[in-house]
Amino acid sequence: MQRRSVLKGAAALAGSSALAGCKPAPPGTSTAHIQGGFVGQAWERGHAMRDRLAQGLPLPAPSRTHRVQVLIAGGGIAALSAARALRLAGASDVALLELEDQAGGNSRGGTVQGLRCPLGAHYLPVPGDSAPEVQDLLEELGVRQRVAGRWQYKDEYLCFSPQERLFIHGEWQEGLLPTQDVAASTIAQYQRFAQLVDSAMRAQPSSMPVMRSWQSQGGLAPAHQALDAIRFDTWLAQQQLDDPHLRWYLDYACQDDFGAGCAQVSAWAGLHYFASRHGFQAPGMPDDAHDSVLTWPQGNGWLSEQLAAPVQAAGWLHSGHTVMRIAETRQGVEIDSFNHASQSMERWQAAHCIVALPTFIAAHVVQDPPDFLRAAVQALDWAPWQVTNVHIRAPLRDRPGAELAWDNVLYDDVAHGGLGYVNAGHQRLNAMQQLPSVLTCYRALGGNQPGASARSARQQLLSQTWEAARDQTLATLARAHADIYEKTTHVEVMRYGHAMAIPRPGTQTVLSRIGQPTSAKRPALINGERLQALPTPSTGRLHFAHSDWSGYSVFEEAFTRGLYAGMNAG
Repeated sequence: MQRRSVLKGAAALAGSSALAGCKPAPPGTSTAHIQGGFVGQAWERGHAMRDRLAQGLPLPAPSRTHRVQVLIAGGGIAALSAARALRLAGASDVALLELEDQAGGNSRGGTVQGLRCPLGAHYLPVPGDSAPEVQDLLEELGVRQRVAGRWQYKDEYLCFSPQERLFIHGEWQEGLLPTQDVAASTIAQYQRFAQLVDSAMRAQPSSMPVMRSWQSQGGLAPAHQALDAIRFDTWLAQQQLDDPHLRWYLDYACQDDFGAGCAQVSAWAGLHYFASRHGFQAPGMPDDAHDSVLTWPQGNGWLSEQLAAPVQAAGWLHSGHTVMRIAETRQGVEIDSFNHASQSMERWQAAHCIVALPTFIAAHVVQDPPDFLRAAVQALDWAPWQVTNVHIRAPLRDRPGAELAWDNVLYDDVAHGGLGYVNAGHQRLNAMQQLPSVLTCYRALGGNQPGASARSARQQLLSQTWEAARDQTLATLARAHADIYEKTTHVEVMRYGHAMAIPRPGTQTVLSRIGQPTSAKRPALINGERLQALPTPSTGRLHFAHSDWSGYSVFEEAFTRGLYAGMNAG
């Protein structure tokens, strides 16, 4: 989902394009005093069960049977949103099965040395009117409120200023678009791209969640289909947009939201990144709209924690369960899961099942998968990510230029998937005092070259040692902070093998045609307004909800899909 989602050993991986910018600690620099390790993502559990199925071994007989009205398979944002929809509808007989020990998927938060920090997505753009479902959630959580007849977001949840800065040419500049010492021709291309984005927005509006535009157009609009058919870098070449600074920024933007660069994603995806928000602001042009973002010390972990709390309180959450089989029967749905705590298989019988699993997992566990599930899996690929939390005992010595911001990006590292670091303590009122803090470092590994293999990067990610990940992360930070080795006390590394869907050419066209136009049993009532239910993939008893079905792994997509799947199943 949006950083808002691989490093083996330096010698063994020096030739990998995704890792070429990562170097071990300089000679004579010791990192032995810096402790830590891998955290989260119990992928060994899922892989053990996957390997068992691949070997054709029979599943153990269930040791017990449970009966519920609705079962939710998965525990990410879509699953938690579905649980919320069921709870608000008055449902009480619900179970949610989650592989990990903590619900939240890519939107989990953690703690390092007593300080909260993100383990995945770290922000949520202030939602526009095309996402009333998310607006409704934020109102419920007290993040926004009506003041004097107008909606306002509470200051403590809005990202403090300064928001972003870029390390380039040995110093920091404010903002992420390279502007210092660039040629007039660069500014001209910035302005040209801004005009093209504006024209695209006027000709065919984009929305987030994307399925709202699918609904209004009866699928992907013809203009968007044409963009979806080609790579973003191909479209840029057609528009004669070849300035390296612009291309750098667009690669950064695509890797930030999609886990892969311009040479991997479709032109639709590259333009949608800007068109679904506030466009693209170029120097020298009117700038009457700014992207405001909501963030917390633990990133979107705050949101997942708020969504998970009532699920836990109701006794619906069953963590440490690997879903092994989902089958429709004459009476309903039968689900087999492996309980890792008891090391036993359990059977669940339900009238309805919400399959809030990544589509590649759903295709393995759903018996006789429907054609639309097979089509979705064939259309999708997934980017691996690495998220590294670095605990520092005191503020780092900085290079000249703009002061420490919430989001800090190193120009030279973006070509290798590095997306900089977030200062997890930025929202603290005393953030500038001499206090310990956590830097959350992000690396997207879907690649930014034609033909880059996400599968290869995934294998490298899971085979790396923790020490190599620590040393390579610190070596990157040392380019801007010479005292990083002295002040770092602890490092924790989070690995996502399948962090987010990569919207490659053709993906949106396929996904927009998938799903049966079902109607929720109860109309959505959002902020007092009745909304038409959005179509969700369903077989009648199986209701599929995950950001994969949008081909766009961000909070708004997962939450909205979970909401309507929950309404349809309730």
